[in-house]
Amino acid sequence: MTPPPSGRETPPQEDDTGLLAPGWAGTPAAAATSDSAYLRALLDAETALTRAQAGLGLAPAAAAAAVTEAADPARFDVRSLAERARAGGNPVIPLVADLTKAAGEEHGPYVHRGATSQDIMDTAAMLVAARTLGPVLDDLGRTERALARLAAGHRDTPMPGRTLTQHAVPTTFGLKAAGWRSLVLDARDRVRRVRDSLPAQLGGAAGTLAAFRAYGAVDAAALTGAYAREVGLAAPALPWHTLRTPVADLAGCLAFAAGALGKLAADVLTLSRTETGELTEGRGGGSSAMPHKANPVRSTLVAAAARRAPQLAATLYGSLAAEDERPAGAWHAEWEPLRDLLRLVGGAAAHAAVLAEELRAHPGAMRRNLDITRGLIVSERLSAALAPVLGRARAKELLTELARRAHEEDRPLRELLAGQPELREADLDDLTDPARYTGFAGALTDRALERR
Repeated sequence: MTPPPSGRETPPQEDDTGLLAPGWAGTPAAAATSDSAYLRALLDAETALTRAQAGLGLAPAAAAAAVTEAADPARFDVRSLAERARAGGNPVIPLVADLTKAAGEEHGPYVHRGATSQDIMDTAAMLVAARTLGPVLDDLGRTERALARLAAGHRDTPMPGRTLTQHAVPTTFGLKAAGWRSLVLDARDRVRRVRDSLPAQLGGAAGTLAAFRAYGAVDAAALTGAYAREVGLAAPALPWHTLRTPVADLAGCLAFAAGALGKLAADVLTLSRTETGELTEGRGGGSSAMPHKANPVRSTLVAAAARRAPQLAATLYGSLAAEDERPAGAWHAEWEPLRDLLRLVGGAAAHAAVLAEELRAHPGAMRRNLDITRGLIVSERLSAALAPVLGRARAKELLTELARRAHEEDRPLRELLAGQPELREADLDDLTDPARYTGFAGALTDRALERR
């Protein structure tokens, strides 16, 4: 029998397939944030720089064409780049060497001319983010549309409102779904605003663009504008080597999106418990040991993303305190958590879209649960209605006593109220029906659904 590996042997290197990340494996975010996708973005950043300089007369047009043609990702060994990146601390250094060689002796000198590694790394990171956030926005759109349908369809479906884990007063499932949708729309707006403002990075060795001026550039805004247009990102007002607003904005919108989707997931997980049964996922997951189970897997994966996202965002916010014109460590600390955040939110958005589209509500279970407290869920309404009839003190005393008896005698509150002589004229059917005490839930749902 072959003995197990000792753990000291060097394992074979493989692509990041997401074996331990079912939350994003196989989603559009997986492809958009892979090592291959980062390589493509790095090459796009390099070739855009040469084309921008050619457009301004700072490089021959033939060089721009040659460098762009040479930047075929199939020509580059990602694993070799990763291993050689250790020498300089980032993968741009070995990539520039390989791309320069691929462009040929005549045109190679125009590769990376005037730039620094951080220009290319930051620009590539913004490209990867933009390419990941497109599918995220699509999935957020799918989610909000599905939730809008649920909210409209269950506008007046009563269910227990719960505070601090206990029944509070009745609400409607329509209002709950409208609330989920409102959060998703908030996330969409934030993600869209950040996506549309993601900037290119160009500052040269220390943010002064000095080398570009030495090569003949006469206007910094024209240079950065030309580069931004070539790469398809916004033009920055200043080089942001240590002005990390774009990364912080990404951290914020991604963490918010994860939390917004996490609220939906948390409620579905709670309401789909066996004892509650008010919601079920359209296609539950199986169990390796219990054939009867249909686990709320999509909600679980979204909830997991919501728990991880704040800590990743905290690392990115911590990197705002970056010293000098290029920090040692703060910039480097951003790369992995930013990719992880993009993956988490991309995966969560994809799962949330299917979750919302296939979510099944069970009004019968909601009504059954409204009656669990034997009518006590409307005690607030009874207090308000009986105070003018009995006096505030007597109404409170009576309801406290009847609530105790309802629990101890396992009798409906409606029945106990009917035995009170002073309430013979009261419409107890109306007063004790939870479905008739949902306040302005319907109107609030309508107002929420007006938002597009």
